[in-house]
Amino acid sequence: MGVKKIFVAAINTALLLLLLQHSAACSDGTCKIGDDCSRDTDCETGLYCFSCATTFSGSKCVRSTSTNPFHIMNNSLPLNKYAFLTTHNSFAIDDGTLKLTVTNQEDNVTQQLNNGVRAFMLDTYDFKGEIWLCHSFGAQCYNYTAFEPAIDTLREIETFLASNPSEIVVIILEDYVRTPNGLTKVLTDAGLMKYWFPLSKMPKNGQDWPLVSDMVADNQRLVVFTSFKSKENSEGIAYQWNYMVENQYGDDGMKTGNCSRRAESSALNDTSKSLVLVNYFRSVPIKTLACVQNSDGLAHMLETCYGAAGNRWANFVAVDYYKRSEGGGTFQATDVLNGELLCGCKDVHSCSVSISF
Repeated sequence: MGVKKIFVAAINTALLLLLLQHSAACSDGTCKIGDDCSRDTDCETGLYCFSCATTFSGSKCVRSTSTNPFHIMNNSLPLNKYAFLTTHNSFAIDDGTLKLTVTNQEDNVTQQLNNGVRAFMLDTYDFKGEIWLCHSFGAQCYNYTAFEPAIDTLREIETFLASNPSEIVVIILEDYVRTPNGLTKVLTDAGLMKYWFPLSKMPKNGQDWPLVSDMVADNQRLVVFTSFKSKENSEGIAYQWNYMVENQYGDDGMKTGNCSRRAESSALNDTSKSLVLVNYFRSVPIKTLACVQNSDGLAHMLETCYGAAGNRWANFVAVDYYKRSEGGGTFQATDVLNGELLCGCKDVHSCSVSISF
């Protein structure tokens, strides 16, 4: 066989191998986490096709939804025995509209809820005679930092609670509203008061919270915290740091091996507070880097904060751009937390095995 024929045969063989490789590649909903993909429909349910350019070339299937722990190990445990994926500045959505302020998420609140987010950090301000969600400074909201009236987001939450009668939602407010009873009015107008979890049932000395099953049975499925201390007395809205401890937010909360408390919080190992919140997001969000920070760095910080909080796992893990990751991301991190909280396992999916006897 001549050199030319050998070369052609080699080319044909290479093309055949490439064709076989391509035909064997996953597609049409068969691609698993970490597999190469070209579109969302290539990936299995609960995954989507995403490119984390700082870590890998091309696109891979990564997690897009969380595991509902109530479906793994029912809802018969106290609220503080579960972990909930939490979005930081849930309202600050990059929807393509130009704003002179930063954004922290890409999905609207309804999409966040449908993907398994159950706790929402919202910044509330007096603005234009209403209560608005806003990024701002000096306790003032401005046109170029305002996102939307709070009632719009709150109505999305009400719609979800009405359609999902076994689910619980937590709202954590960075509260700059000074209008008397302003928060109570907007929560009432949004139709949320019928789901209100009352102060009288909140433990203040480190005891367990009520059982989730009882909260559901009583239809008291909305837990709201405010950062404004006096509103616990004036409006019956729980002052956040009477009930939970929280680590430092922003860049200072992302230092490897260090989990320090937020200034307003008591010590992380203060067991008179039953809930633990871990923040893990940058002071200035950088969307392209979120896939990296929501992966190994987040997992390591949750372990660090476990030790700092007196060997207590986080109940809330707050992140930016919650769907961006290198693979399992924030969803896997929450699965690990629920596994540890529910059955001492490294993954919540192991709990159903460990209790099935």
